[in-house]
Amino acid sequence: MSSVPRRTRRRTYAFLASAAGLATAAALATALPADAHESHHPHRPGRYQDVQLLSFNDLHGNLEPPSGSSGRVTELQPDGTTKTIDAGGVEYLATHLRQARKGHPYSVTAAGGDLVGASPLLSGLFHDEPTVEALNKLDLDVTSVGNHEFDEGARELARLQNGGCHPKDGCYTDQEFQGADFPYLAANVQDDKTGKPILKPYWVWKKNGVKIGFIGVTLEGTPGVVSAEGVKGLTFKDETETINKYAKVLQRQGVQSIVALVHEGGYPASGSYNYDCDSPGAGDGISGPIVDIAKNVTPAVDALVTGHTHQAYVCTVPDPSGRPRMVTSASSFGRLYTDTTLTYDRRTGDIVRTAVNSDNHVVTRDVPKAQDLTDLIGKWNTLAAPIGNRPIGYISGDIGNTGTESPMGDLVADAQLAYGRELDPKTSLALMNPGGVRAGLTYAAKGAEGDGVVTYAEGFTVQPFSNTVNLVDLTGAQLVQALKEQVSGPNEAAPRILQPSAGLTYTLDLTKSGADRVVTDSIRLNGAPIDPAATYRVAMNAFLAGGGDGFPSLGQGKNPLVGTDDLAALVKYLTANSSASSPIAPPAANRITIIK
Repeated sequence: MSSVPRRTRRRTYAFLASAAGLATAAALATALPADAHESHHPHRPGRYQDVQLLSFNDLHGNLEPPSGSSGRVTELQPDGTTKTIDAGGVEYLATHLRQARKGHPYSVTAAGGDLVGASPLLSGLFHDEPTVEALNKLDLDVTSVGNHEFDEGARELARLQNGGCHPKDGCYTDQEFQGADFPYLAANVQDDKTGKPILKPYWVWKKNGVKIGFIGVTLEGTPGVVSAEGVKGLTFKDETETINKYAKVLQRQGVQSIVALVHEGGYPASGSYNYDCDSPGAGDGISGPIVDIAKNVTPAVDALVTGHTHQAYVCTVPDPSGRPRMVTSASSFGRLYTDTTLTYDRRTGDIVRTAVNSDNHVVTRDVPKAQDLTDLIGKWNTLAAPIGNRPIGYISGDIGNTGTESPMGDLVADAQLAYGRELDPKTSLALMNPGGVRAGLTYAAKGAEGDGVVTYAEGFTVQPFSNTVNLVDLTGAQLVQALKEQVSGPNEAAPRILQPSAGLTYTLDLTKSGADRVVTDSIRLNGAPIDPAATYRVAMNAFLAGGGDGFPSLGQGKNPLVGTDDLAALVKYLTANSSASSPIAPPAANRITIIK
């Protein structure tokens, strides 16, 4: 078995072919001879020191190897074809990181947020204490917060940082939770009462005179993708302005080498993790919000570690001065990590930008598992097993979670409609946000439960947020407007298609743009056109009922009724509507007609 991580071709900065650039290159070539990184004096370090920066993002509490497509990456082959590789699992991630650090005495490990939240049951059942313990064992040095760090609010985030028993559930073991050994950075998350960041805005890594500052921010739009309760009393500031502000603070403290940890991301032109987005003909390489951030963050910042979009890329984006700067993301769920070399100039205290290089590595499963992580997983699995292994239903085949309309999304919407009708028989339909459906259900799942059996742990993986199922009254006009908001306003560039319950049908014409993509005349409920003046009782989770995910019309509902949490509704539906002899078949996902 190979113990060498898979790697891409190196991405290395090159000078622009201008007279000034060539002159500078010549000077640098003189200043950086082949052995410049090694000291010729046994007691004095050389001028230039390579610093290894290892990074990852969007782990989401995936301690065990994720299953299905969530546990694979696509690799581009030399002949242009692609193949998939099984990847992920913290037992393997630990081994890869430890192997990568060998021979690198100057090594720092950073992350780009969303390390917890929307986690599988093994971590989520215990409010992500297992994941924080795992990250401590991975020797993580620093991370930014992400939007999912706010799923349970700022007070719970502070507990993950500082330790202590959960305020409601207490301690899960005979030892009190110690909290994170690494700092969470939240430079752009302001406490409305104090006007200051809720956690440290920056942190400085130091070793033998080498100093690198890290600034951590999450996306300014966090309130739009987190429940209102989770961000209550907080203001999320502009990412670029915040990074620029604290870069100046660090420079005044004598820190010239700076890395920004940004929980916001982009979309590469290829889904292959090793796609060379800087190759000729690759165009802009990546698109999306991170591009504007990268183009406007001060040149004082030497590299950006990003996340949020769950994409894999190692690209250069020019800074405001026109100099190329590395922007990286390591996909999600612990399937990749990024290895970046920063060459530190001891004379200036800055990074020699022309010497920065970076590449993504696959967390393959052909290396030995890290025993200490195996032990940690075993400890928490023992505690979770009595709950997680309980059967809650039966399925006749895989219920996937891919596509504009997914079978799993439809099943969740149907479960919420059924629960809504228990609360109020007048409930007409249910809508589910796609981001709230975190996984599908696999017929031949691993474990002792047997094929077709759905366990509580599997259900938890599908819906880990503990959102309540709410009922609201919407007019037909508001309902139509909500459907248009799927593909307009903040959702125009990256549509968020609501998953509809049975009976709601319409056509989505992707050849058009904006709100026109929803064919209004096609919208039907149980075969009848939507009446703009009529009132409809609609079931949805609390997040959508608060206008989350860019659906302000859903936040205008009247006569709200708050029910149980969404997972309980799913469990109740599966239990009532399936058995070993009569399992639930995967929904056909044909409620939305798509024209391409």
